[in-house]
Amino acid sequence: MSLSILTVHAHPDDESSKGPGTINMYSSQGIRTTLVCCTGGEVGDILNPAMDRTEVRENLASVRRAELDSAAAIIGYDEVVMLGYRDSGMPDSDDNQHPEAFANAELDTAVERLVKIIRRVRPQVIVTYPEVQSRYPHPDHLQVTAVSFPAYERAGDPDWYPEAGPPHEPSKLYAPVWSRQRLLRVHQAFLDRGLKSPYDKKWLSGRDRDDRITAVIKVDNAVRRKALLAHATQVDPESPFWFGLPDAVQDAIHPYEEYMLLLSRVATEEIEDDLFAGLRHLDGGSG
Repeated sequence: MSLSILTVHAHPDDESSKGPGTINMYSSQGIRTTLVCCTGGEVGDILNPAMDRTEVRENLASVRRAELDSAAAIIGYDEVVMLGYRDSGMPDSDDNQHPEAFANAELDTAVERLVKIIRRVRPQVIVTYPEVQSRYPHPDHLQVTAVSFPAYERAGDPDWYPEAGPPHEPSKLYAPVWSRQRLLRVHQAFLDRGLKSPYDKKWLSGRDRDDRITAVIKVDNAVRRKALLAHATQVDPESPFWFGLPDAVQDAIHPYEEYMLLLSRVATEEIEDDLFAGLRHLDGGSG
């Protein structure tokens, strides 16, 4: 059985800010990598002034899909699968009321769509979003979690969605975490250089979830930078949040991506350095 990892993200660009270095590393090992993007990001704001043009605004869905494909290639995804829903926008917006918005999807239908993908690509590891998302409770991010948990549980049960393909039981479900330790170190690096830190009170006073981190993966942060820049409508290359420190400084501070284990069907260590820990014996030739 070949190793396979599947990530579930809300919008184009989320795959580049959450765990791209991890996916790049596993891709380099020959592990199958699949990205499920739940929406097309049709109503996202254009955050890069250079891209705020009429032809971009009028074709934002197709522009963002092209950006997604470029970023996915940089990261090393073997396949990008669109779950087929519309960007829900923010709470109380007109877009949030749209009948095709992901936030308004019939849950069982959305779960079945994801289960069908899981059964086809047969991942041992799935990466989704955590149960609590207080720092950025976007409706689509919350829905990713709401869909991923039952999909993980039902994919291996033949009684659920018999038309969705042969059952497959994933072994682990993770969520990426931005540790408080990482935020504080980067924040201090700005101050040490006499720069204004982009990490304001909202970021620094957020709930500390470091005690829930169960996996720390050493990565090449250059992958994240390159993938983010592929999302030219969403990422301003002058943004201090992403690019305010020299690359070498950023990499030295925290060349890691961190995860919390949400569910597992196999025994795990307290802290892992590999999302496939305990699963490598399944590998039929990759990694």
